[in-house]
Amino acid sequence: MSDIIEIVKNRDPAEKEFHQAVTEVMESVKPVLDQNPHYRQAKIPERLVEPERVILFRVPWMDDQGEIQVNRGFRIEMNSALGPYKGGLRFHPSVNLGILKFLAFEQVFKNSLTTLPMGGGKGGSDFDPKGKSDNEVMRFCHSFMCELFRHIGPNTDVPAGDIGVGAREIGFLFGMYKKLRNEFTGVLTGKGLNWGGSLIRPEATGYGSVYFAAEMLATRNETLEGKTCLVSGSGNVAQFTAEKLIELGAKVVTLSDSSGCIFDETGIDKQKLDHVKVLKNVRRGRIKEYADKYSAAIYTPADPEADHNPLWDHKADCAFPSATQNEINGKDAQNLVNNGVVLVCEGANMPTTPEGVDIFLANKLLYGPGKAANAGGVSVSGLEMTQNSMRLAWTREEVDNRLKMIMKSIHQTSLEAAEQYGTPGNYVNGANIAGFVKVVDAMLDQGLV
Repeated sequence: MSDIIEIVKNRDPAEKEFHQAVTEVMESVKPVLDQNPHYRQAKIPERLVEPERVILFRVPWMDDQGEIQVNRGFRIEMNSALGPYKGGLRFHPSVNLGILKFLAFEQVFKNSLTTLPMGGGKGGSDFDPKGKSDNEVMRFCHSFMCELFRHIGPNTDVPAGDIGVGAREIGFLFGMYKKLRNEFTGVLTGKGLNWGGSLIRPEATGYGSVYFAAEMLATRNETLEGKTCLVSGSGNVAQFTAEKLIELGAKVVTLSDSSGCIFDETGIDKQKLDHVKVLKNVRRGRIKEYADKYSAAIYTPADPEADHNPLWDHKADCAFPSATQNEINGKDAQNLVNNGVVLVCEGANMPTTPEGVDIFLANKLLYGPGKAANAGGVSVSGLEMTQNSMRLAWTREEVDNRLKMIMKSIHQTSLEAAEQYGTPGNYVNGANIAGFVKVVDAMLDQGLV
């Protein structure tokens, strides 16, 4: 496997997040490759790490002052062995080719685990919607879709939302797609409920993460009730992770954004969470304002030079990293262990560094990696695609029940794969192996394409 990892690093030396994702998967699946030499003979590892297609384009748009701005747009169509490419669009200044390749690579195996017929992809732009007016966001989204529409479709590539792309952005993107193609199809997921969206879709990633955590705890005959939980982030995933935890009787004490984090020892109840939703979703404010309203909360500003994140310094039972990649480093992981955390369930994509993962596994924590634990979002996106194809809408209860069944299935599949290949209880290996085998068997069935 070191040969494959070296090839990736030499070919794309600046793409560190992609290197990290490839390394984790390839190290996990080595036993599978050893037992199935025909995978190596067919150059499966080499084929998996190369996207089937990379689309890079400029996005010119006009701001409210009449000035022309230019951003970059991307779409990584990574692997279509199991179905149309499926994965979100991210609008954030940090977006670059390496980050999107890592996300697309992870998406391939995540989508495989859902049992739904979806390939893997990812896309986005270095455009920052923060501080932009609705009209500026609309003009950007319309310009972005004027290029992207050529490469997507309900049976080709079905993007969704991600960081910086919520219901507003999906609406603008869909409107331009519909105009350009002169058709109303389920080409994007995360749509508004009254024009093709699915109930539970906004909640799905957060809810699914909590359902996965509950399944992990059940292996030790425990539940989430009464557990103190640390949640990072304050966007869509974090909000609905906190909502479901509160509903199941857990106590949520932290939230964060890029400006800093809050710690509320009294617990973030439903009323306080509703305030966060208005603060972040409507007013687009900063998490510091939570501490301004609730005096029991302590706000700690972010320090880019710090060697650890203070959010992970508190005593707790469970941690739900739900913000962004590599937000838990080795020191953070050790702090979590020292503070009594027994479960880490990732709502974000690859939020833990390799050093942190090693610490969690060495201390036998219940550790749910993102590609398994946060697959609820793309699962309900897949269910939205199904509803669009059938021209019907399922009830909230039906979608939620299907989500629970999918997360239960992902947990069981990961657990069984880990056991089969000699690492019982290791969800990292289990999720990687289970996702990998399904994808590569489909690739072999389809020949050299």
